[in-house]
Amino acid sequence: MDFSKTIAELKKDPEFTKNVGMVLCHNGIVRATSRVSNGAVVTGVEITTDQDKVDALCAEYQQKPGIWRCIAKGNSGMMKPGDDALFIIVAGDFRENVKATLSELLDRIKSEAVTKKETLA
Repeated sequence: MDFSKTIAELKKDPEFTKNVGMVLCHNGIVRATSRVSNGAVVTGVEITTDQDKVDALCAEYQQKPGIWRCIAKGNSGMMKPGDDALFIIVAGDFRENVKATLSELLDRIKSEAVTKKETLA
């Protein structure tokens, strides 16, 4: 996902300026160290993303007060440190609504729609 292009597309919608005062983006990247294996060196991660579940979660969170759009794309396959794994955009009225929604949506996507298997050095 190209954040600049996606946000530019969102801004073309006449409802954008009526509903959006903040856009937050998340770019999840494969780390070179493992969270679950006490900082061991990661050489690769096999990621499986259920994009249908991601889309359903975005639709759910888009119904929250003050939220205009939620867009997310999770990559799948064998990835190496530095690769992009997950992109999220949340657009809404006020920072309190947008920040909370991005945080909750990210946690739900990671726990319900993404599985990872690390390869360690």
